[in-house]
Amino acid sequence: MATARQTLTGLGIGLAAAGAAAAVGVVAERATRGGQLETGTLPSSAYDYPAGREAVVIADDGVPLHVEVDEPEQAAAGRPTIVFSHGYCLNLRSWVLQRRALARAGYRLVLWDQRSHGRSGHSGAEHCTIDQLGRDLRRVIAEHAPDGPLILVGHSMGGMTTMSLAGQFPELVTERVVAVGLVATSAGGSAMVSLGFGPMIGGLIGRVGPGLLSRLGRFQHRLDAVRKVGRGVEDVLVARYSFDSPMSPEAVRFVGDLIFQTPFSVMGDFLPALDSLDERAALSHFKGIDCLVLNGLGDLLTPPEHSAEIVRLIPGAEHVVIKDAGHVVMLEHPEVVNEQLLDLALRGQRAVSDHLAVSRKPRVKRVLTDLTRMRRKGSTAKPAKSAPIPRPASRD
Repeated sequence: MATARQTLTGLGIGLAAAGAAAAVGVVAERATRGGQLETGTLPSSAYDYPAGREAVVIADDGVPLHVEVDEPEQAAAGRPTIVFSHGYCLNLRSWVLQRRALARAGYRLVLWDQRSHGRSGHSGAEHCTIDQLGRDLRRVIAEHAPDGPLILVGHSMGGMTTMSLAGQFPELVTERVVAVGLVATSAGGSAMVSLGFGPMIGGLIGRVGPGLLSRLGRFQHRLDAVRKVGRGVEDVLVARYSFDSPMSPEAVRFVGDLIFQTPFSVMGDFLPALDSLDERAALSHFKGIDCLVLNGLGDLLTPPEHSAEIVRLIPGAEHVVIKDAGHVVMLEHPEVVNEQLLDLALRGQRAVSDHLAVSRKPRVKRVLTDLTRMRRKGSTAKPAKSAPIPRPASRD
């Protein structure tokens, strides 16, 4: 019985970068509401995508990083390479629906598994820092996108990695990056691990979580063996902290499998780095570059105020908020995210070719509704209108 209790505790912490107290409350809440699983959206085959060229990049501390590169069938001259960085407890497969859309549009794509995630090598805890991830990304770019224009896209911890790259290697951003997409992420400056429960519980979780996860990691094989027993609870937790609208069982299971392929010890290794994050100064290096800041209105892990702070610090950044969307927004509302990323890529290329002063654009905030999903569900609700923020951004 004790082992089962520890297992459920670990599921709650690992999933939400927090602890069991939150998990128990969520399970009870969902049980009374009947859950939020929708059927018939995307088939499980939608999450399969054949790997492009596979490679290994050796980080500066010797950790092997798994990389996949998709080459377009007909490469357009001067078109940027798009580099994707995934989030905490996920891997490069979390970008599968964006990968398909952007490859079809003819872009060269570079995706990688961050250290200790996916198929990359395991890192010592002392190197599980956002600064190290920024250096890892620099190494990936140096080997697989060594020249030409770049577009950097990062989700959650991947967005933090992108900011860290800019802070440590500003000349790379200034000389080569034409656009940046920051999806459901944060620049930090305040405690990250809160789950929407406020600073008191969030602070407790930040202190207790790493040690508990480390202890659970010693029993990883046993916990993996009994996951099937608790899949119902696991699915409820995934749905709660990943999404904010009804999702198919296939989507929930796909995300759950991504999360729990990450060892509990790795979850614990990265929690201190997330909780002490402060990359606000690095955002200054995105000034003058087309930047999209996108988040879900119902994101519990990086709530909308985190994106609003990023936008405040990047003159001319475009802020897109998607209604009924949670933290894993690119899998929850892929059509909207794909459209926004394609538009970002075109804006970035146009700004360079036409010598447009991006920082002189007014800040624009748009609140969007996923009309595609609404039509599938037969809804007649109308989307929210775009809402430009009246005051202009500061000039260079």
